[in-house]
Amino acid sequence: MNLAVKDIRHNMGRFILTSIGIGMLLMIVMGMVGIYRGLIEDATLLIDSIGADLWIVQLHTKGPFAEVSRIPRNMVDRVAVIPGVRNAREFVYHTVQREKDGRSLRMAVLGLRWPTDKGEWLPLAAGRPLAQSRYEMIADEKLGLDLSDTLRLGYDTYTVVGITRGMVSSGGDGLAFFTVDDAQSIQFHIPGEAVRLERAAREQRAGRADIGQTQPSVRERASGSSSAIPVLGPPVISAVVASLEHGADRARVKSILSGWSDVSAYTRDEQRNFMLKGTVEMARKQIGLFTILLTVISAIIMALILYTLTMEKLHEIALLKLIGAPNRVILSMILQQAFLLGAAGYGLAYLFGTKIFPKFPRRVILINDDLVLLAVIVLVISVLSSILGLWKAAKVDPNEALAG
Repeated sequence: MNLAVKDIRHNMGRFILTSIGIGMLLMIVMGMVGIYRGLIEDATLLIDSIGADLWIVQLHTKGPFAEVSRIPRNMVDRVAVIPGVRNAREFVYHTVQREKDGRSLRMAVLGLRWPTDKGEWLPLAAGRPLAQSRYEMIADEKLGLDLSDTLRLGYDTYTVVGITRGMVSSGGDGLAFFTVDDAQSIQFHIPGEAVRLERAAREQRAGRADIGQTQPSVRERASGSSSAIPVLGPPVISAVVASLEHGADRARVKSILSGWSDVSAYTRDEQRNFMLKGTVEMARKQIGLFTILLTVISAIIMALILYTLTMEKLHEIALLKLIGAPNRVILSMILQQAFLLGAAGYGLAYLFGTKIFPKFPRRVILINDDLVLLAVIVLVISVLSSILGLWKAAKVDPNEALAG
């Protein structure tokens, strides 16, 4: 007869409630670990999905994710002619927040280089890639948009032609994909009144200059569209991403780019490190500390529960000793109860977590290595938390059973 199982059956209701309480606490620990993994996954998702070998960004900046980067669009052509570079393309990335049907809609905008990149590499859950150079978008399902929905951004209206799944920014916002031209149009949208005032200011500045007084056509040109003024360049981009030829010396290509005085070049791994050690570093540390704190609290609570259960059985333990039961039988009962309590709590935590975590606003990723490690930690906690109860049981005097 197993005394631990016999005692649990005798107090089944209390065991179930205790297991549920421990399970909920362990579910929070499991969730914190999953959020930590999800945070890392979200932070590096775009870097890994794009798969570029080199990132060329504004000089002395860490790239388009860690901080603002602005470089001229002709940088693409300069990078493309370097020996060893297979292709180079623009990278435009920024965040916008708008209103849609009375709710706040925050999205991270990514520009695709049309027509070489139509978004075929995206994990589409519905719809299709971009089929034209303007006014189409691919949205992640987290944005809550459906196929054929329209969204007005700036002066233009965009139609949703594709829905992705799991494409989010490092901040957890859903990604929206446009062509580079559309993404820049959204990013550099200026209200009509601001455009008019800027043109009037340019005309006044030209009129005060000698060239404007001697050549009236200069003033007329200054009051026109910015794109018609040769000295004003096209909108800037966030970065240039470059893929290298098979067998190309990446260090050599990077050294050439690093010799330029207007840009910095980083590898894919360096971009990942900038994200993990910069943008999300504080969040990672805080989640890690909370996870450790919750694990310690779980151990303390389990210790108190097992100690209380032992105290309630002092008379039975004394009676067992009086009839000749060895200490190892009694101690084994308490230890087995601790294992069963930990196992039941862990099982309920996993069961509850798999149902609840998918509903969280941020991604929660549970991987097998973390689940196994947590199971080992729960096993260790079960042993350590039973020490107090074992110590109390070992000190019970058999004569206490005669005291009633």
